[in-house]
Amino acid sequence: MSLTRCVAAAVVPACLRALKQTCCSGISRNSVVKSRCLSSKIVTNRNCAVINMYIAEERGSPYAPDYRVFFKDESGPISPLHDIPLWADRAQRVVNMVVEVPRWSNAKMEISLSEQLNPIRQDVKKGALRFVCNVFPHHGYIWNYGALPQTWENPQHIDPSTQARGDNDPIDVIEIGERVAGRGDVVPVKILGVLALIDEGETDWKLIAIDTRDSNASRLNDVADVETHFPGLLRATVEWFRLYKVPDGKPINKFAFEGEAKDKEFAYKIVDEVHEFWRGLVAGEVTDANDICKTNVTVENCPTRVERSEAAAILAKAPARGNPQPIPSTVDKCYFVSNL
Repeated sequence: MSLTRCVAAAVVPACLRALKQTCCSGISRNSVVKSRCLSSKIVTNRNCAVINMYIAEERGSPYAPDYRVFFKDESGPISPLHDIPLWADRAQRVVNMVVEVPRWSNAKMEISLSEQLNPIRQDVKKGALRFVCNVFPHHGYIWNYGALPQTWENPQHIDPSTQARGDNDPIDVIEIGERVAGRGDVVPVKILGVLALIDEGETDWKLIAIDTRDSNASRLNDVADVETHFPGLLRATVEWFRLYKVPDGKPINKFAFEGEAKDKEFAYKIVDEVHEFWRGLVAGEVTDANDICKTNVTVENCPTRVERSEAAAILAKAPARGNPQPIPSTVDKCYFVSNL
């Protein structure tokens, strides 16, 4: 089954609506459609088709301060933080992951909490765009990296198992499947486990997950399976997070549980918890979270919900798509750090 290329972003929703009629009922339509001159794809799932539902629209110039990745659904612009549902299929315990950083890349991209519609942007530190260093033997991010929508690690909450506060971000996910994802992809994943990074005194959960469509997904059902089928990956992951800030002059990062990855049941409890924190956030129950923009178009009974036309006006103000800027040559440098 194929879909004629939709050239402009404005045409894509019409194509999707037409295709929805061919899709089996009850199937999650939770993958992403790129608006940057890529054809829309259909992912087959047994005998049914899963239609790409979300559009990632780039604005500004990649590797420049004005670069943003906005998100759309069939009706227009949305917030990836607030409007993409956490659950792709709750009965099957499949969640949606928003990919911020594709595997092997260095640019530290993240959902912007402070901006309207929460687009992805490149992190800035001390006035400079941020790239993670290559700490030998790793290059860039060693998995697809992103976050779960509709989650928030509450900085007012001290986790009893880590004795540290939340880090004021959506919960992070590392996706370990074979495919190198695209920035802005929305990927259905199953959670396998979780690591508890303690980053500058804050709990920074790192969920370990795999794309449900990956060829290895059926063999990986809990964290122990990761070591069985992907030997060395968990150890490399802990090492990566421990050392990646050292070349920037930061101390080695610490982990709760001595770096042990907790199993999927523990991980899903954390997911449920941070989802409830998000619910309180968008409901206006959190009084000191003014640094997070809660503008959305779909959350019911939310005081910051806006009309679709207002969301479209926000996107219309973003700069036009530009050419990528040169990546600094220093990004390719490799650092040798003693793994203390």
